[in-house]
Amino acid sequence: MQSINQFVELPLFAEKNITVVIKREDLLHPFISGNKFRKLKYNILAAQAQGKSTILTFGGAYSNHIAATAYAAKENGLKAIGVIRGEELQNSWQRNTTLQKAHEDGMQFKFISREAYRQKEEENFIERLKNEFGEFYLVPEGGTNSLAIKGCEEIITQNDEQFNIICCSVGTGGTVSGVINASVLQQRIIGFSALKGDFLKAEIQKMVKKENWEVNNDFHFGGYAKVTEELVRFINDFKQKTQIPLDPIYTGKMMFGLYQMIKLDTFAPGTKILAIHTGGLQGITGMNSILKKKNLPLLHI
Repeated sequence: MQSINQFVELPLFAEKNITVVIKREDLLHPFISGNKFRKLKYNILAAQAQGKSTILTFGGAYSNHIAATAYAAKENGLKAIGVIRGEELQNSWQRNTTLQKAHEDGMQFKFISREAYRQKEEENFIERLKNEFGEFYLVPEGGTNSLAIKGCEEIITQNDEQFNIICCSVGTGGTVSGVINASVLQQRIIGFSALKGDFLKAEIQKMVKKENWEVNNDFHFGGYAKVTEELVRFINDFKQKTQIPLDPIYTGKMMFGLYQMIKLDTFAPGTKILAIHTGGLQGITGMNSILKKKNLPLLHI
């Protein structure tokens, strides 16, 4: 873990007497980014304690989790297998920067159809994978399980009790669940969903016991991995003003949503807000290749 100042106050809302501080979890590790570092920490230790030499997990073409798992396994002397959604990638993955880096870090791939991918949590499907690859330690898609939540609880420390609001992007719900568990009751936790639909609330409820939280579904920009020109321009403008890069899948949407809420005077004057930067910057190159095909502005790297 790098020794670096993780807290950056954003002087953009002084006129509203709102304090916004961004906690740069993206700087924890050069290759295992932000919440993925937290999620994998105790899973790696569990795999080693169980004597497992291989980690198997799931993800899509530009998955932060795939990239992080490959490097974490390499760093800890373990083998890694990535079951990748989309059999069409079988002959073209070398042109995908995320998968290319994961391969360089030693990950072995198995490409499967989207239909087969939907079976990833079924016992029979897992057994077939064991027959093919032998014994492995299974980490679910996105990395969320009880050990991941334990790791994400370490995002929040006693120093963070000064904040009234803590904001976090939400994908599978593991990271925000850890943040909720580690929060104090007088704090309000706002999870900004990167996915379309309101099902995440029910998932998070399974992983937490506190009720000081909510999920905001207003800033998903069309759903997972969907971006618009407005979002790209916001992320580029944010970087120009703050020198802080945001990823377009998670943290960019969270910060966009937070800015809109502040502009609409959602928070009382004097409110102190902590926004968690969960990383994911490795996916910008892949997103730019998609934006280029759509003749949309590119994200500044």
